Amino acid sequence: MSERAAPFHCPYCGDEDLRPSEAGGHGAWECAACARAFRLQFLGLVARSDRTATGPDRTGPHTTEPGGSTA
Repeated sequence: MSERAAPFHCPYCGDEDLRPSEAGGHGAWECAACARAFRLQFLGLVARSDRTATGPDRTGPHTTEPGGSTA
């Protein structure tokens, strides 16, 4: 089994200069470019029925109805 995966990019600035944070505890990282600290945490699996369905065949507030008008 391999070690846990590390983040490749800062979620705030996109830079790749990340280091594990000693002060933040397990899963905490520091970005040297923007001086932000963040934590990665796995929350669990989402049941298939709980996922939001998206796509052209789905209806929603931004769906175009026949005739070119929006709902």
